[in-house]
Amino acid sequence: MQKVTAAVIEHEGRILIARRRRGDRFGGRWEFPGGKLEPGEAPSEGLRRELREELGVEARVGLFLGSFPFAGPDLAIELLAFRVALDGHDPLPLDHDQLAWVAPADLPGFDLTEPDRPLAALLAGKETA
Repeated sequence: MQKVTAAVIEHEGRILIARRRRGDRFGGRWEFPGGKLEPGEAPSEGLRRELREELGVEARVGLFLGSFPFAGPDLAIELLAFRVALDGHDPLPLDHDQLAWVAPADLPGFDLTEPDRPLAALLAGKETA
């Protein structure tokens, strides 16, 4: 099962989500920034690397929020979610076509990818996705 990281980045009570570019797997759908770990890479290191690549930011990885396994017909991952604080400038959509700051309660209303839905439900204070 592939390990994938996800960043929960908060600013003024809102959480950052990113929309995948058309043509990508899950193109046009929303997700938490992050990505696949490389072999031997620690989750915090991989998440910092992914945030540099995807958003052009330096980050401090904080509290581990949980592990969210997902198995679909052509995808099996374990999503490792962390609270993250950004150092410096605002994030840029380098690897996505749009970024949005969303109130936690509104997250489940977005067209999130299936692996991201349980994390969104947790952040929104709901038990199920």
